[in-house]
Amino acid sequence: MAASCVRVTLLRPHPAQLLFCRTQHSADSDTRAGTAKAISFCPPVDSKNDWVGPPDRYSNLRPIRFFVPADESPLERRLRQLRQETQDWNQKFWANQNVTFIKEKEEFIISRLCALGLGQRDEEGRKRTLDAEVMADFYKDFLSKNFAKHAQYNREWYKRNFIITFLMGQVTLQRAMKKIGWK
Repeated sequence: MAASCVRVTLLRPHPAQLLFCRTQHSADSDTRAGTAKAISFCPPVDSKNDWVGPPDRYSNLRPIRFFVPADESPLERRLRQLRQETQDWNQKFWANQNVTFIKEKEEFIISRLCALGLGQRDEEGRKRTLDAEVMADFYKDFLSKNFAKHAQYNREWYKRNFIITFLMGQVTLQRAMKKIGWK
């Protein structure tokens, strides 16, 4: 395997073992507060790989547990910590953004149904929906309203990824130099 490759093992439940240690979510209180608790999972102690967990219920992002080697160099530690900080930052942004989106979408649907003189449910008890053209208005307004926030997110995302890529190159070079015996 090349030094620059990252090996990732996907978590899969095994009948004989419990691989996930999930925290309990209180959907109502988390959604109202606009926050999300991270999913916690426990890879085996002897694992030597990064582990990818199940998608978070709010951000839809998969959390990663980064492997920490015993002989981790300061540069490797800096890279791992930056990757973890970036993952946490990304998780927080998308959890908040998705919770806000869902809340505003529900408010929009309710207000439009009320304007039409309709209840939230039809005669058969099914939840009413709006057609695609009406919902397109909501999506356009939501994106317009959040344009500056998304632009700032993208700038920060590119900046972080550039630094991570640069550090990965340095770590790869450091490992190659170590392998051939140079200091």
